[in-house]
Amino acid sequence: MTFETPPRPLARAPRGFQDRRAGTLEIERRILTAVSRVYESYGFEPLDTGAFEYADALGKFLPDADRPNEGVFALRDDDEQWMALRYDLTAPLARFVAENWETLPKPFRRYAFGPVWRNEKPGPGRYRQFIQCDADTVGSSRPQADAEIIAMAIEGYAAAGLPPGACALKINNRKLLNGLLTASGVADPMQKLAVLRAVDKLDRLGSDGVAALLGRGRLDESGAFTRGAELEASAIEAVLAFVEAGGGSRESVLERLSNVIGGSAEGDEGLAELSGIGEALTRLGVDSSAAAFEPSVVRGLEYYTGAVFEAELQLQGEGEEAARFGSIGGGGRYDDLVARFTGERTPATGFSFGVSRLAAALSAIGAAGGAPRGPVVVLALDQTLMGDYFALAAELRASGIAAEVYLGGSGMRAQMKYADRRLSPAAIIVGGDEIAQGVVTIKDLDLGRQLAEGVTDNRAWREERPGQISAPRSDWITHVQRIVEAAG
Repeated sequence: MTFETPPRPLARAPRGFQDRRAGTLEIERRILTAVSRVYESYGFEPLDTGAFEYADALGKFLPDADRPNEGVFALRDDDEQWMALRYDLTAPLARFVAENWETLPKPFRRYAFGPVWRNEKPGPGRYRQFIQCDADTVGSSRPQADAEIIAMAIEGYAAAGLPPGACALKINNRKLLNGLLTASGVADPMQKLAVLRAVDKLDRLGSDGVAALLGRGRLDESGAFTRGAELEASAIEAVLAFVEAGGGSRESVLERLSNVIGGSAEGDEGLAELSGIGEALTRLGVDSSAAAFEPSVVRGLEYYTGAVFEAELQLQGEGEEAARFGSIGGGGRYDDLVARFTGERTPATGFSFGVSRLAAALSAIGAAGGAPRGPVVVLALDQTLMGDYFALAAELRASGIAAEVYLGGSGMRAQMKYADRRLSPAAIIVGGDEIAQGVVTIKDLDLGRQLAEGVTDNRAWREERPGQISAPRSDWITHVQRIVEAAG
């Protein structure tokens, strides 16, 4: 009897999922640490909810209630209830608040970070798993709560490493456009949603493209037709005047908007909220260049009920022209989300950092820092001295220096190459002679790399042994510390 060898699986990562090595992880960790410190400095407490939520708790986050595995990654629990990997960090917060409202301090201020998962078609820069970092205030309807979230986001981007002026945070209020549409006779919720989707495409399609989508529809270059909101000509004109009212100081935008809204009750309410946000931002030291009122910002999620904000990264291109990198975060007010569980309207506002995209943005503008440094490597040149090598590494770690013993089977040359690839600041060399003399040989790898760049005579360079010293066992750690500190 013969048995067929089973085929080997093809080594491949699932589409839309990344393998992230030290460089990327270091940037993301630095962002999360910096932003978390900002959140805590404002009095926000950390909260970590589980990766899974019951699918019915996702509500509007669930694209298709009859097919829970569409849009999210879902499975049935042993009691036949659908569970789904969290789509974002806001839906779990709404569930947590509803479940624990009686015992929470009110308003409840929390921040959270971690991976989220979306079962959507992946593409360039679009992944099915990514990291978010959120801050939310639940239980306050004051516009100052929105302003605080905005100021915190701006401070968080600066702490994460974005240079001044690199991030533009734009603010709007959903009530303004809703009021304008109501005054124009548009009452159908689906028609209003079509208007929001059209306005959201202003940057990409321009005024003419948006006007077409506000009317009967638009035929794109491929020949595909997108049905429009079918507004009357006067309503189209009013919406375009509204979305083009941005630019300049927050005060000037408010004045232009008040002329466009035309006394709508809901619109006036939105104007008052924006005014409150603007006044609070001014008192917080946030000027219009850092946080501007921009009527064209609508945000994609339908649950926003008032203020909305979006952060965009702007890169400086040739001729000082701003090149858009895209959205690196956003948020807004969602006063109806907790009510899905409690039946009672609970005001809430928050902001979400797209950590993965921000990490890519920092790399793109050269603000991510250098590659992460490796540990000091203790070379293993004599198998009978392995105990001594581990003792040396333990001494380094006890002094706060990352260290490892080389555990491969290669010779000295390959071990040095290994330390170079790890970007190690130093290599420790100990053989029988060093043991007998009570010394440790320390090779400053950074200095060796610098000197090697100007080497013209390899023989002379080897004889000079640049960056290599022998230190007594009694104070060798001090020499390593100097090298590590110089390496940053």
